[in-house]
Amino acid sequence: MTPASPLVQIAHLSKSYRRGGQQVPVLTDLSLDIEAGDFTALMGPSGSGKSTLLNLIAGIDKPDSGVLRVDGLDIAGMSEAALAHWRAGNVGFIFQFYNLMPVLTAFENVELPLMLTSLGRRERRERVELTLSMVGLSDRMDHLPGELSGGQQQRVAIARAIVTDPRLIVADEPTGDLDRQSAADVLALLNQLNRELGKTIIMVTHDAHAAQQARKLVHLEKGELLSEPA
Repeated sequence: MTPASPLVQIAHLSKSYRRGGQQVPVLTDLSLDIEAGDFTALMGPSGSGKSTLLNLIAGIDKPDSGVLRVDGLDIAGMSEAALAHWRAGNVGFIFQFYNLMPVLTAFENVELPLMLTSLGRRERRERVELTLSMVGLSDRMDHLPGELSGGQQQRVAIARAIVTDPRLIVADEPTGDLDRQSAADVLALLNQLNRELGKTIIMVTHDAHAAQQARKLVHLEKGELLSEPA
């Protein structure tokens, strides 16, 4: 039997940005595989390219050169329209500052990604209620973000990220704006999603304690991979 390919395949990937009249390299000749079901933490100092790498994997940005495949698809070669469609069904996003719509309830925020699907109203409601129950917020679904604590807002954001049942979850500093207990709760939830539901998670973090919760650690320095995952 042929072994399954990694969920994320990166080979000789490079990315730079133009700043003024200069071309500033961010990632240089980077190669990395991430298996389906992994929980990988990306660490490194500010400016090391962690968030850029995350955005490339999630199809938010495109590399200058190199190979980037997710679940066998060459996402680096896809059109913007095709990428948007692919992201909607395959990637869940979790951000440091939640990125919730302040005028929408927790329920409505979680429902937003489903509005791009063919699900009917009843199916959407059932999916949202189930997902909010999974993150322990069934009793807060009618609350606005401003009526929730930081930890609760991040759990709403996690529910929004997983409501479409994506294969891949990308998290950019998901505990960076939380107190210690709320951060621990969010990390426990991410671990649950990884171990019980088999979600592949790639998390950018500055926090060594948060990184320890992951199964694998990737360290970036000045756009280069310093250590392969164990």
